[in-house]
Amino acid sequence: MHPFAMPAEMVARVTERCGNPHPFDTLIPERTALVVIDMQNYFLKPGYMGEVPMARKIVPGVNQLAAALRRMGGCVVWIKNSATDTRESWSVLHEHLLTPAKQKQRSATLMEDHEGHELWPMLDVKADDAQIIKKRYSAFIQGSSDIVAYLRVRGVDSVLIAGTATNVCCDSSARDAMMLNFRSVMVSDALASWTDAEHASALINFYTMFGDVQTIDETIQSLARGARLAAA
Repeated sequence: MHPFAMPAEMVARVTERCGNPHPFDTLIPERTALVVIDMQNYFLKPGYMGEVPMARKIVPGVNQLAAALRRMGGCVVWIKNSATDTRESWSVLHEHLLTPAKQKQRSATLMEDHEGHELWPMLDVKADDAQIIKKRYSAFIQGSSDIVAYLRVRGVDSVLIAGTATNVCCDSSARDAMMLNFRSVMVSDALASWTDAEHASALINFYTMFGDVQTIDETIQSLARGARLAAA
């Protein structure tokens, strides 16, 4: 995993603003979803254009957190990035932010019938977990996926964000979730990016204004506190 510790001055700033260094340190498991972003072959398998090598190292932690949340009664959602039918509707990305060769490669290997679209085989995906396709970096932005409706109907008000890349699809999804009034937690050691710097900068910026950043162990403790509260 990326080495990461939240800078003390940022912890002090958040504590001063909201009265707690972890604003979401109590999470009711039945109202919490683990949203795992883009842990697909395209991002994890060596040789693919989107490869994030560090993402392979977070797989055990993602599995651990998913298992813990399931045991406590929460739900797990695996988000899969898709390039199917996005060439024209997302032309800003494809025509301006990618070379023609990169655009062709991305589109081909993120099609829903391609191996690149499939979840990494070492992930512990269960039959009762949801698998939801998204068409933009953020899973929560309008028109990208059906995740908001999926969570609302289940009474979910808190989301744990894991996956890759920390500073792109994960950060975008976490911010948009907060804007839609979900309590949003980025799980620092269940996230991966290309460099330590990109990972850290995304987490620091998110924590200062948008939501909470917790480790896997801290998140499980927050869920346990919520479970005790719900039982009482």
